[in-house]
Amino acid sequence: MSDPQQTSATTAATLDPPSPAAPASPVAAKAPRPSAGWLTRLLMAGLVLAALNLRPAITSLGALLEEVRDGLHMSGGTAGLLTSVPPLCFAVFGSLAPRLSRRFGPGTVVLAGMGAITAGLLLRPFAGGTAAFLAASALALMGIALSNVLMPVIVKRYFPDRVGTMTGLYSMSLALGTSLAAAATVPLTQALGGDWRLGLGVWAGLGVLAVAVWLPLARTRVRAAEDTPGAPQASGPAPAPEAPALRITRSRTAWALACFFGLQATGAYITMGWMPQIFRDAGVSAGTAGVLLAVTMVMGVPLAFVIPRLATRMRNQGPIVVALALCGLTGYAGLHLAPAGGAWVWAVLLGVSNCAFPLALTMIGMRSRTGAGVVRLSAFAQSVGYLISIPGPILVGTLYEHSGGWDLPLTLMAALMVPQMVVGVLAGRDRTIEDEG
Repeated sequence: MSDPQQTSATTAATLDPPSPAAPASPVAAKAPRPSAGWLTRLLMAGLVLAALNLRPAITSLGALLEEVRDGLHMSGGTAGLLTSVPPLCFAVFGSLAPRLSRRFGPGTVVLAGMGAITAGLLLRPFAGGTAAFLAASALALMGIALSNVLMPVIVKRYFPDRVGTMTGLYSMSLALGTSLAAAATVPLTQALGGDWRLGLGVWAGLGVLAVAVWLPLARTRVRAAEDTPGAPQASGPAPAPEAPALRITRSRTAWALACFFGLQATGAYITMGWMPQIFRDAGVSAGTAGVLLAVTMVMGVPLAFVIPRLATRMRNQGPIVVALALCGLTGYAGLHLAPAGGAWVWAVLLGVSNCAFPLALTMIGMRSRTGAGVVRLSAFAQSVGYLISIPGPILVGTLYEHSGGWDLPLTLMAALMVPQMVVGVLAGRDRTIEDEG
């Protein structure tokens, strides 16, 4: 086992590396240097707060989707488009994260992402129509996209001996933020006079906290110096450049992981966007439907901590993939047969199934031997994966509107679990992208 103090010292050194090119000046020599423990604790707090902000913009909308549809006069198809905006933004803006990280450093990019989330959530309540609402949502989602890609990179870079633990902490925090927004949005809206705009805007407060923590981290130049080809090093000769990014596209493991990520994201965003409506159409009250969504999301709090730790101890993650998929198939079957009668059971099962997300994040960190490989794999798997997930919520909304019920949409959701299981097993094999191409 590694010494925590040594790990903290290494982290601090890389957070604020010396520059070999510039001679030390008296001023620089006297400049106070933050302690290693302070930087490590601040980075952990930053990971937690960033994760807490990565889903409330989405699940708070799912809890109030009917009110938003009525307030902005949306059709079912347009509402389906609205639930597809997150993966679209994640695919488009997530692909920019590696380049921005190389130029400005991951800390600065995450700080900008937290600022964009906060601004988008503050602007969204003032939207007077669908277009303005989508634009404000896209701003928040842009910040989420950038942070989504960089979280596995920061974990791999600064906690290389604790990838499972730190991924679990990050994933657990993400699940907590997701479930908190799902459960509390409706009660908060009612407490604020029933105005759905205030109920959505209140979540900007979490963004303010995250900005406050990431601001000093960005100032300490949290950089992925050794994660990116051509980046300056703290000392020693420059390393040889790594394989070009095209190698990722030749990796069967990278494609399997991207497809697995995309299919699990499809199920997750359909669930977050439409599950409350499924329960409400079955006669469940709006408040209870929001709590049921929260139950689904809160399952990720303990499991998102356990699953990454378990996955890193296994050579092959295929059995976990299969177990999660079987929970999803059972949950969708239950929603079809008895949506209200077994609502709590189906919510739990779908919550377990949605833990394919932290598993995918963990496999991203395990399927490459180098930090640079994780940067490329994270951007590739998430960008391609979110592109794959875009049609799902739109198709569910269209099928719901034209069929007048949930039989066809639920059949589609269950059917998608089968290819998810197949590609997940392929992505879980014990190999790295450097072995392929």
